[in-house]
Amino acid sequence: MASSRRLRALITNDDGIDSPGLWALAEGAREAGFDVVVAAPHVDTSGVGGSVLSVRDGNRTRLHPREIDSLPGVAAYAVEGHPAYIVHAAARGWLDPAPDVVLSGINLGSNVGRAVLHSGTVGAALTASLYGWRGLAVSLDTGWQPPEQPHWEAVLHVLPEVLDVLLAGPEGTVLSLNVPDRPVGEIGELREARLATFGAVQIRMDQRSGDDGHALHSGVSEMSTPPEPGTDTALLLDGHPTLTELVSISERPGVLAGARRNRHAG
Repeated sequence: MASSRRLRALITNDDGIDSPGLWALAEGAREAGFDVVVAAPHVDTSGVGGSVLSVRDGNRTRLHPREIDSLPGVAAYAVEGHPAYIVHAAARGWLDPAPDVVLSGINLGSNVGRAVLHSGTVGAALTASLYGWRGLAVSLDTGWQPPEQPHWEAVLHVLPEVLDVLLAGPEGTVLSLNVPDRPVGEIGELREARLATFGAVQIRMDQRSGDDGHALHSGVSEMSTPPEPGTDTALLLDGHPTLTELVSISERPGVLAGARRNRHAG
């Protein structure tokens, strides 16, 4: 098993450098023994998935060094780029030494179901795996309208156990942790979860026309059907933190052989 005492952790997110969830995760990683560096988007970039877009001036992307009061002595940067871009930059020579682990979050709102494809929080963790680093996406199930005082401490309560699981896995392991937004005393046992079919909310898109032209209008509603038992959405609803191992993009061999077998069989 790898030891956090020997590892450097890049802490990032998609909610932006000013998110208290980012700072809480960095504090938790430092308490676990990691050498911590913080680099997060300069603005909220939720929903960007694995995008490596950045705001470029020629071949430059601007960095803004920051000081975080709760993390004295920890290097921190606001980056004019998306979370996966930050991970790429760290791997391509920016950070020396390069990180061994990428911890992404704590996201305001759960990242559940197959909709994690669109999450910038998850995108950063999956990008870490491309370089053989372990990645952890961390999310707090605050609902669509986050409360004024999210229970960050609930995440920090289960984080040490999850970090042990992460470090026990092989290089390139990616985990997604979702924690109910409840006091620590109301948190259930950590459970492994399957991904739900999509996610916790439904989004409907309507085209509307007016004097200013055509536009797509989005609306959000909670899922109308009960979640499937054993999925991340169902377990979160029951008060359990959920842990899911995610697999990065890869190839599936045999596409031509399968097509040829089907053609000959027909």
